[in-house]
Amino acid sequence: MTDPRGAGPAPAAGITDGSPLPVPAPDPPGVGAFLRRLASHEQLNFLLTNRIPRVALTRFMGWFSRIEQPLVRDASIAVWRLFTDLDLTDARERRFESLHACFTRRLREGARPQDPDPRVLVSPCDGIVGACGDVNGTRVFQAKGYPYSAAELFGDPALAERFRDGCYVTLRLTSAMYHHFHAPLDGRVHRIDYISGDCWNVNPVALKRIERLYCRNERAVVHFTSDSGGHPLVIVPVAAVLVASMRFTFVDVRMHLRYRGPNRIDCDAALAKGAEMGHFEHGSTIIVFAPRGFTLAAEVRTGARLRAGMPLMRLPD
Repeated sequence: MTDPRGAGPAPAAGITDGSPLPVPAPDPPGVGAFLRRLASHEQLNFLLTNRIPRVALTRFMGWFSRIEQPLVRDASIAVWRLFTDLDLTDARERRFESLHACFTRRLREGARPQDPDPRVLVSPCDGIVGACGDVNGTRVFQAKGYPYSAAELFGDPALAERFRDGCYVTLRLTSAMYHHFHAPLDGRVHRIDYISGDCWNVNPVALKRIERLYCRNERAVVHFTSDSGGHPLVIVPVAAVLVASMRFTFVDVRMHLRYRGPNRIDCDAALAKGAEMGHFEHGSTIIVFAPRGFTLAAEVRTGARLRAGMPLMRLPD
């Protein structure tokens, strides 16, 4: 199969026409709050983000978000702000050429300090903790009462057996969050398995309605081994509706809904704890699996908001 390769992602650039980051005029009283309440209505949210031509809209978003036209850019970011709590306080740039550049913004130096304890596995991304805890055999949960098989998620029963009775954490990235993800420990990535699939929304509303959702969506299975102790880890970025693609810093391949392979990409990338691994082009989900003996950090509980570099798990004693 053809291996389409392109240039790696570049840092978001400043606007060349000198325009400031669009700051929309003050909303009429309550408009933003009203729209957020409307979007939080479960049935309506599910219909608007799932009972739509998901693949077509996701491909469209990948094209539209890259338009470098000031009026399009300004209007797009203004609408985005109405529905989200977009915060650019930590952003390296405050002006962007496109909506895509804002989605994939980088942060100023030191914005995400890493826990220095070598026995602490840190969060690879900013995110909201979803289901987490012990792997029950090879079964885990996407939400209460909605189990799925790690073997189906990985596409590899033998790999799932390596994490039997291990530990896992699901981290959901909202659209307004920082979209890059980082190495949770010093270690090496030696393989990525790309699994094509659908692009259901991965928010809590959908997770309560669509069984085995993560196993249905487009995803990448990242094989990681820690330098300390040689512990195997699996990091699974899962794409979602409007997520046009995911990129990795150590392979020159853009993975997206039109990607046709290769599905297994062998590599040998040495990464320090906190080093960038890649990014989404919108919000989505990352699931981290560790083998038996790892334990969740005290801060990790359902609904907790974590930042990249905060403790996620502790290594076995």
